[in-house]
Amino acid sequence: MGGPMAKNLLDAGHKLVVHDVFREAVVDLKELGAATAATPREIASTASVIITMLPSSPNVKEVYCGENGILSTVKPGSLLIDTSTIEPAVAQEVCELVRGKESRFLDAPVSGGVTAAKGATLTFMVGGEEAGYEQAEQILKNMGKNVIHTGPSGTGQAAKICNNLLLAVSMIGVSEASNLAIRLGLEPEMIAKVINSSSGRCWSSDTYNPCPGIIEGIPSSNNYQGGFASQLMAKDLGLAQNAATVTKTPTPLGSLAHQIYRMMCNDGYDQLDFSSVFQFLKKENK
Repeated sequence: MGGPMAKNLLDAGHKLVVHDVFREAVVDLKELGAATAATPREIASTASVIITMLPSSPNVKEVYCGENGILSTVKPGSLLIDTSTIEPAVAQEVCELVRGKESRFLDAPVSGGVTAAKGATLTFMVGGEEAGYEQAEQILKNMGKNVIHTGPSGTGQAAKICNNLLLAVSMIGVSEASNLAIRLGLEPEMIAKVINSSSGRCWSSDTYNPCPGIIEGIPSSNNYQGGFASQLMAKDLGLAQNAATVTKTPTPLGSLAHQIYRMMCNDGYDQLDFSSVFQFLKKENK
């Protein structure tokens, strides 16, 4: 995700200093004109606007608060934007630490996956103070088509985990319906056409259909490579379930979706796009 997002910033004329623990991840960006840094600490010592995209809450804590982290050298007045999907409480914790360094922090998770990251059509859900949002909005618009201020710190993460809970449930629903339709003798193209012109229509059917060959240029038509890995969906559903437990919110479908994606990860689907649930259910129903 971070690579194509950074490329879009370069295309928009921004000067970048980039870092990744996997050095090969920044080779293409360096060839396009970005400078590189060995650590987050090094970036913070030179840049006043820093954007992070990381896999999980522990990674965010390490990059911001670790020995070579951003907060060790961050300059007063800096704007720090974390586009990872993490626990709302962790976003709020980091926000307080950043505020203690006289800087601003926004939690700004994204929706749209790698395809939207490449096309600069991501949706950003931005939590944090209004002044920070106004400062970040034009920067984020170089990488996305929708930039939504969700409220105070942590609310961007809250919006993201709620969205992904619904996304997982809808993807499983489309996959179940499609598998049933195929077993009843319908062609995949036909059931997709019916769903997309009827009341069952949703993003998981008309834009990211899990059946191979229905829509070109998406993971299901590329052996489920790229996109949003099933292990990341399982992680996000885990965050949603933790939030549901804390707020005593019933989420029976979200809980079942979490179980399905954990089963997929244990069955070798962890690195495949989350739409591979179509193949998982197809196999399980044989």
